[in-house]
Amino acid sequence: METIPILNLLVALLPAAVVVFISHRWVKNGAETLYGFARMFLQLSLIGYFLIYIFEAETPWPVAGVLLVMILVASWISLRSVSVPRHVLYPLALVSVTLGGGVTLLVVSQGVLTLDPWFAPRYLIPLAGMVFSASMTSISLASERLEAELARGDSYSEARSKALKAALIPITNSLFAVGLVSLPGMMTGQILSGVSPLVAARYQIMVMAMLYGAAGLSAACFLTMLKSQIPLFSKTTPEEELNNGPQR
Repeated sequence: METIPILNLLVALLPAAVVVFISHRWVKNGAETLYGFARMFLQLSLIGYFLIYIFEAETPWPVAGVLLVMILVASWISLRSVSVPRHVLYPLALVSVTLGGGVTLLVVSQGVLTLDPWFAPRYLIPLAGMVFSASMTSISLASERLEAELARGDSYSEARSKALKAALIPITNSLFAVGLVSLPGMMTGQILSGVSPLVAARYQIMVMAMLYGAAGLSAACFLTMLKSQIPLFSKTTPEEELNNGPQR
């Protein structure tokens, strides 16, 4: 594949710039969005150089270090949409991302791809990025929806069901659209690099199942453990809730 010139790369920002302008006028979050783009440029530029050395690693320790950073950061970012202080829920998010994403990554890397060596960084790190990103997004959506439903007066069980459904909406939509509306990133990248579309399709099937599993397991784990923290999402005390009942 040919390298994209910097000037050509800047052209890709034109549609995004329009959205930033509209978002700033409507939502007043232009500064946050620009900050996000700045971080994206810096982070991807640095990781591009960093991965050159990681991919040449002959021991698992550098790879383990990268995976650890992914898990820690993903768990922290997943809680940015809730009103409860992040440090309170962070242990729950950390366990959920580790279990949901980690189990899924283990199954795919060792059971499907049978990597040799097991820590092959060129495969394991990109897969881990997709897995932990899916876990992060599902926890973020689940926590935000759970908080909204509890504020409306729903019971924990009702709120949990709606929260899990909301957390899985993005990946479920992708299941319906893939192949008809979209050719996802991995499949597109493989086709552009010359891989047979039939081979690329198999890899994409693996990826879609992997993302759905990671998202669902992480969200379910987080929502289950969050039951003990429900009073933090309420403005009333547990005693007042028992006396007054659900307020709708």
